[in-house]
Amino acid sequence: MSLIWCEQAWLPGGPGGPTAAVALEIVDGRIAGITPGAPRHGTVLPGLTLPGLVNRHSHAFHRALRGHPARAAGSFWSWREGMYRLAAALDPDGYRTLATAVYAEMVLAGHTAVTEFHYLHHAAGGRPYADPIAMDRALVDAAAAAGLRLTLLDTCYLAGGIGRPPEGVQRRFADADVETWAARAERVAALDDGAGDHGGCVRVGAAIHSVRAVPRGALPTVAAWARDRPLHVHLSEQPDENAVCLAAHGRTPTVLLDEAGALGPETTAVHATHLTDDDVARLARTGARACFCPTTERDLGDGIGPAGALALAGVPLCLGSDSHAVVDPFEEMRALEMHERLRHGVRERFTPGELLDAGTDGARLAVGAPADLVTVDTASVRTAGARPDGVLLAASAADVREVRVGGQVIVRDGVHQLVERPAARLAAEIGALHARAQEAA
Repeated sequence: MSLIWCEQAWLPGGPGGPTAAVALEIVDGRIAGITPGAPRHGTVLPGLTLPGLVNRHSHAFHRALRGHPARAAGSFWSWREGMYRLAAALDPDGYRTLATAVYAEMVLAGHTAVTEFHYLHHAAGGRPYADPIAMDRALVDAAAAAGLRLTLLDTCYLAGGIGRPPEGVQRRFADADVETWAARAERVAALDDGAGDHGGCVRVGAAIHSVRAVPRGALPTVAAWARDRPLHVHLSEQPDENAVCLAAHGRTPTVLLDEAGALGPETTAVHATHLTDDDVARLARTGARACFCPTTERDLGDGIGPAGALALAGVPLCLGSDSHAVVDPFEEMRALEMHERLRHGVRERFTPGELLDAGTDGARLAVGAPADLVTVDTASVRTAGARPDGVLLAASAADVREVRVGGQVIVRDGVHQLVERPAARLAAEIGALHARAQEAA
């Protein structure tokens, strides 16, 4: 057993919130006891300790596009072409190196878990690797090296658009048919080490890339394969996606997914930006969740999604960093609130506690929970003078001082303990990736 004394810790329940002088007993990587108002003893964590923050939507290789602005006016669709060029240049070894550094950046920012929406499956031309799940293994290795819990979503991708075959780099994403995808996904499922029962660090689920990339007839097969596993889907990120779906099927993407049995309590709708009132009601009725990625959504010009309407309807919200235009869970939480203010002209649509619920995907500092802890400096130039319950609206990733995953210290004094010089690793691998992409162009 180890004992940790927190100057302040964010506890659940009433009154809950930031609580002074909290002792946490840690046994076998879990919280075994919580004592508010405890005398100072054990390992001391100054500042505010939060439950581990969760990045519910990631495409690790997109990180290589940060800081490479477009040279002309564009949109999501023109940005996608640059992403395709980088995807064409990746192999399992390179992806392992890049993802390790990306995941280390996430832990430094306060994430203790990530959900990787993984669709870069095959070698050039769509040829399977000798090990058909080599790219999945690379991501599992990267998360382990960075000390991060991983939910790995093997993504079904079959078409280049509604009624169109995959073209160019899309062939690296695509399987021949949904049965081939399901057979490969079964192999990926063997990488699951019991994290779904909180017994390990890797959980395997599935994803429907989008209704553009998975034909209507294949949707039920993916939903059936996922069963009680996580099932994620890019949903209504762009108005064009809705327009094409309506033209082809006479219904919105949400209705299409609902009719295919792909919405339910294990389903997470990612982005959910351009929804009708009926779409919102269906997500609520089926028990699905919505994942917003505010920094990416604004970077790509996607629009501001109806977070407030979804929350009022009873749809749980979570957050991701998607393309990693920014890796900062505090900025994502803050943006959820600030975008609502811009949308409605009203302040404080979400309470700090509701923002933390989204940022942790509902995780709590509670007896029996994994000892995933993030400690934030409350005396930095950003947080100085903030009320404890207002730290989430003031802090940034730079204020994270310590991160523990399952009780193990992964970040101490703002330094990653497992990955040396992650910034240098990012710079080197991203530079090499762009060089390979340029050579191939």
